[in-house]
Amino acid sequence: MDKVLLITGGSRGIGAATARLAASLGYAVAINYTANASAAEEVARQIRAQGGTAITLRADVADEAQVLGMFQQVDAQLGRLSALVNNAGVVDVAARVEQMSLARMKRMFDINVIGSMLCAREAVRRMSTRHGGAGGAIVNVSSVASSLGAPGQYVDYAAAKGAIDAFTIGLGRELTLDGIRVNAVRPGVIDTEIHASGGQPDRARQLAPQLPMQRPGTAEEVAQAIVWLLSDAASYTTASLLDVTGGR
Repeated sequence: MDKVLLITGGSRGIGAATARLAASLGYAVAINYTANASAAEEVARQIRAQGGTAITLRADVADEAQVLGMFQQVDAQLGRLSALVNNAGVVDVAARVEQMSLARMKRMFDINVIGSMLCAREAVRRMSTRHGGAGGAIVNVSSVASSLGAPGQYVDYAAAKGAIDAFTIGLGRELTLDGIRVNAVRPGVIDTEIHASGGQPDRARQLAPQLPMQRPGTAEEVAQAIVWLLSDAASYTTASLLDVTGGR
């Protein structure tokens, strides 16, 4: 029987790359998206074309009712959940903290932190051996910004990812006897569409000369780390933060 994986924010970038890689390794994949239905369906189409199983689910992870509905759809269409990748996230335009509105700060934490916690809660309710589940794995997508702070750019984003790091460590330790491993990957500068949403579409290439490897990473390179953490090959790894930064 296929393992069942839910990926939030799976229509582009790291989420889409993870969906394709996991499907190639036998996971049935649920691809969550918020707005771009055609992009999510294209990822699913690519997976199906290779003989895999994929569905798409629209839900805003910051909305509890939508999260509950999304997990119910996974239950109904794919069966018992085996794994969760909390990848959905947002950035905003570069700004100093004194320029940031309350609405921006709330959006940053509602999606990047509360959304991940809500999804993790629902995954635990399904996967935990304490609740009759068969165990599983959760990978949270954090960022190296959590340790760098992102001054003058998006301190709010860095702070949100710092919260994800703490959540990963705490939840991982909380679930050690429940059959669930919880880890995070902390990507560095990765060449994906997220930079455009922050108003800097060329940011990854512009920063390349400052990076030890002199190049940004790819979504596929981060996906490899995520899928390893989901796999039985990482059976003794939990409550851990894995940097995928090219040495940054």
